[in-house]
Amino acid sequence: MTDHGLIDHGLTDRTGRHVTLRGVDGDNWRAVADIAPLDGQRDHVAALAGRYLLLSLYEDTWHSLAVYGDDTVTGHVMWARDDDGSYWIGGMVVDGPEQGKGLGRAAVRTLTGWLARRDGCEAIRLSYDPANTVAGSLYASLGFRPTGAREDDEVVVELAAPLVR
Repeated sequence: MTDHGLIDHGLTDRTGRHVTLRGVDGDNWRAVADIAPLDGQRDHVAALAGRYLLLSLYEDTWHSLAVYGDDTVTGHVMWARDDDGSYWIGGMVVDGPEQGKGLGRAAVRTLTGWLARRDGCEAIRLSYDPANTVAGSLYASLGFRPTGAREDDEVVVELAAPLVR
């Protein structure tokens, strides 16, 4: 599905597990597809990460990555590059039982560090439902600031400069 190998920023979650991002492949795609948020989060993200995998397969925009805590698939995140040179993060889902352990924070920090080092990275953006206050707080704490733009009904935020290179 993707040619990305291991993306490692040396981060751990609050339980001490090493958090990495890995390409989705024949060995892990089923575990990634089965990632599900908590029931109350389904207004903000897909019911299963499998929907995001299909976007990555059938559209040329998004690239899916598996989020690992040590050797266990714990989530999904995807990235894309826009025509203006910006990179986007989307489709982040941490499996319901794995939430609250710092996996999402470590995954976003790992991905933003990797994207910032890519050639031509002008900005890193993402969007989220404004009703998803947990996501909004997470992204703000990681340095994302509102751009004033909207993507459908979602707030667009951008990682404040300078980007890590």
